[in-house]
Amino acid sequence: MQEQPDTERNANMAGLLSEPRRRRILEWIEEEGSARVRDLSAAFQVSEATIRQDLERLEKEGHITREHGGAFLNAMRGQMQGFVLHHQVNMDKKRKIGAYGANLVADGETLILDAGTTTTEIATRLGARKNLTVITNALNIAVILGTIPGFAVHMPGGQFKAPTLSLSGDKSVEYFRSIFAGKLFLATAGVALDAGLTYPSFADLQLKEAMIKAASHVYLVADSTKINRTSFTRLGALELVHSFITDDGISDSDAKEFERRGVEVLIAV
Repeated sequence: MQEQPDTERNANMAGLLSEPRRRRILEWIEEEGSARVRDLSAAFQVSEATIRQDLERLEKEGHITREHGGAFLNAMRGQMQGFVLHHQVNMDKKRKIGAYGANLVADGETLILDAGTTTTEIATRLGARKNLTVITNALNIAVILGTIPGFAVHMPGGQFKAPTLSLSGDKSVEYFRSIFAGKLFLATAGVALDAGLTYPSFADLQLKEAMIKAASHVYLVADSTKINRTSFTRLGALELVHSFITDDGISDSDAKEFERRGVEVLIAV
């Protein structure tokens, strides 16, 4: 078999390396709604020219629209008009997790609900509870729970993020540093035994840290497709959470390893 020339081999290698980077760039934009070329260049440690090529490819695939100095998510305007979250996948698993999580909430409790599709599924099932105090950075969750008689719903200030219908930034962080709740239901983009909890961008890391410190018991909620998956930025190790609510797609070996590391595994069926 004829050996590939070095130039062709190098081009193929560059293409292989660019695929995971483009996926993570898209995850970043899906989380934030938009991104600047210079920020992506610094974060991924590649040239701005390389980032522009990645954005051009993502635009051709129909995911984003490029603008001067950056790009924005195509689906954002329609999503906002429909008031729905972007990541509407694996919803059967998320509904089971949502029902399980809601059953852990008792009347009169104070809890934090992180933004996300799975935590939204918890919120939609809390209507029968009485006298809940709910703190959330998610606008859609506040709307779901804010009209229920006897519920006290609180939100931080901060910058609005359209894809997650949430508030973020320094004001949100400071708000959560001044409260205390019995339970936190925390969302994640990926959870891995070695990498821990990971997210698509830097923006919410301090906010999630503040949420964790504000709660006496942290429930991580994530469907099994997120297990052993990593995203761009790391929040911390598994020890940040007390319990992990997932679906029956988790393997026995992974469940045992989570338990061995001190994380209670709760399987929603």
